[in-house]
Amino acid sequence: MKRYLILEDGSVFPGRSFGAPLTTTGEIVFTTGMTGYQETITDPSHNGQIIAFTNPQIGNVGINRADYESIKPTCKGVVVRSLDYHPHHHETTMSLDAFLKQEGIPGIEGVDTRALTRRIRTEGAMKASLVDAADEHAFDQLKALVMPKDQVQQVATTKPYPSPADGHRVVVIDLGLKHGLLKMLAHYNCNVTVLPYKTDAKKIFALAPDGVLLSNGPGNPHDIHGVAEMIQAVEGKIPVFAIGLGHELFAMANGAATYKMKFGHHGFNHPVREIATGRIDFTAQNHGYAVDPASINNDQLLVTHIETNDKTIEGLRHRLYPAFSVQFDPEGTPGPHDAIHLFDEFMEMIDAFNLQKQRRQV
Repeated sequence: MKRYLILEDGSVFPGRSFGAPLTTTGEIVFTTGMTGYQETITDPSHNGQIIAFTNPQIGNVGINRADYESIKPTCKGVVVRSLDYHPHHHETTMSLDAFLKQEGIPGIEGVDTRALTRRIRTEGAMKASLVDAADEHAFDQLKALVMPKDQVQQVATTKPYPSPADGHRVVVIDLGLKHGLLKMLAHYNCNVTVLPYKTDAKKIFALAPDGVLLSNGPGNPHDIHGVAEMIQAVEGKIPVFAIGLGHELFAMANGAATYKMKFGHHGFNHPVREIATGRIDFTAQNHGYAVDPASINNDQLLVTHIETNDKTIEGLRHRLYPAFSVQFDPEGTPGPHDAIHLFDEFMEMIDAFNLQKQRRQV
């Protein structure tokens, strides 16, 4: 069936419907990964977004049981150039088309995704709709759309839950975390307690954790209240590692500002340079906001990583406390595992902090 992707700047991209036969609206973004579409679609950081894949063929290995990054995907739509309706892989449980139908997510194929990507790069991320008719009424509805400001609330847990193990006790503040993050902490045998993002410092201290990890998540960090204050109360008393949206909130807690990027970083081929060593890691990224370099208080924060293409700040470390953050997703899922060593650094930071605390008690 004929469908249209319309953008708020008046652009129209015709195509064919697949997935759920629904009209949808959201922020249009493009992602540059060549594989990993299942992880991308189920990533909570894409909540409320219509995802355009720059890779021309999507769906060729179907959907499997292992690569979910959330139980329920919350993206608003999927845009592809060419869809494979008959995937061939030994782990395939269903096609991408069947999966999107099951989850109530509409898609459009046959779109000139190269032209679409150029449009987004030129004009920036914007509101978009998947519609049956690209008429004046559809554009009026799109322009009248007010984007939600409760995106984290839509995807984050509302109740604490454990992921038990015998290693370091780590509290994870859920801002929209991916399953891959929990898998990585399980790899390190961490005894994890996942807490809602509204949890205050007092409740965190009551659990006596060895470390606190702030997860990735969707939306504007300025729409999330209370987390920066919690970070201010915790840092210096418990080692902190912050990722993605958590990184932005960590920066804000220490006096920095954030801004909305023109079209963000979405994909897993983003080169990041560690300033101290010159090391280059290819990283998975999914964010539309970044930390403003001019706002960094150099007495408190040290910039540790930058994106080599646009010089975006990709990592920070506190100069006084055992606390650091990265804008990218070091666990990969999907994407390269170049930056997994950051979890080693977190574990080493916890060990060093605990040793120092024991010495003070002697």
